[in-house]
Amino acid sequence: MPPIQYGGIERIVDLLARGLIARGHDVTLFANPQSSAGSRLVPWPGPSSRSGIDSARNALTLAKQAFEQDFDLVHSFSRVAYLTPLLPLSIPKLMTYQREITPRSVRWAHTLSRGTLWFSAISRSLMRHVADIGTWRLTFNGVRMDSYQFRPEPGANAPLVFLGRVEEIKGPHIAIEVARRAGLPLVIAGNVAPEHMAWFKMAIAPHIDGSHVSYIGAVDDVQKNALLGRARALLMPVLWDEPFGIVMPEAMACGTPVIGLARGAIPEVVAHGQTGFVCQTLDEMVAAVARLPEIDRAACRARTERLFSDRAIVDAYEAIYRDMLPVAGRSRAPQL
Repeated sequence: MPPIQYGGIERIVDLLARGLIARGHDVTLFANPQSSAGSRLVPWPGPSSRSGIDSARNALTLAKQAFEQDFDLVHSFSRVAYLTPLLPLSIPKLMTYQREITPRSVRWAHTLSRGTLWFSAISRSLMRHVADIGTWRLTFNGVRMDSYQFRPEPGANAPLVFLGRVEEIKGPHIAIEVARRAGLPLVIAGNVAPEHMAWFKMAIAPHIDGSHVSYIGAVDDVQKNALLGRARALLMPVLWDEPFGIVMPEAMACGTPVIGLARGAIPEVVAHGQTGFVCQTLDEMVAAVARLPEIDRAACRARTERLFSDRAIVDAYEAIYRDMLPVAGRSRAPQL
């Protein structure tokens, strides 16, 4: 952390750690050894969260540091298994979920912690099946607002943009069809994982001509700001229940509206008719392109600032910490 290109969870942890430090909190970061977030870094000794041995090593590392450093609170964005040695203890713990949640693991962790473990999720849709187990808080993901320049007008020749992992469930092939039927150029940006390369060559590559459809590969933050700022709209034709989709507030921070299918968190992130359009079908997405002049790009930026900015995200987690800590009004900044 921070990631150079793709890395949604890593971006949020980096944003939060830096924001908390700026407000005077004492933060210890457990992360990849190459990370740098301006805080004390404890590298995970186990490189793979899918390895039982590595997970045990990481859990023991966290527990040892928690005992030695006398943390006021432990906040995990990784695996709830890493908290196992700490679950029965009285130290407040927060587990934030950014991916699909398994009710069985939530129920197990809640029972073992005897209520000292709280949970948060980045969208209502993500926690809808587990919200009755323990204490839950909703905390959206967000973006660094100073990384994205507001563009009140993208220009007469502004393209539609698809930005994300280029794979079937993200719907880049649907984006191509929307752009074709709307008569507008489309720019596709994002990485293609090796396991999806065959699908890319079959479903996407034949449409790339550099004029109607362009593919520019993965982009860094500077390139992303330029791409989204000059876009007519960001297309989110996802075919799965998107847990959040950080690219949406990234686009809206530039003033660029979002047109997406109503899957997962998209109806929570996009205010229909105000910052974009939430659609049920491909036909509705095509029709929404014609309605883009109805969207006030300044309203896109303003709503992002209010709900999805780095300031809003740090505010939200600070509020949870205050509620969790057993002693209010501590004389020193909490150790996290």
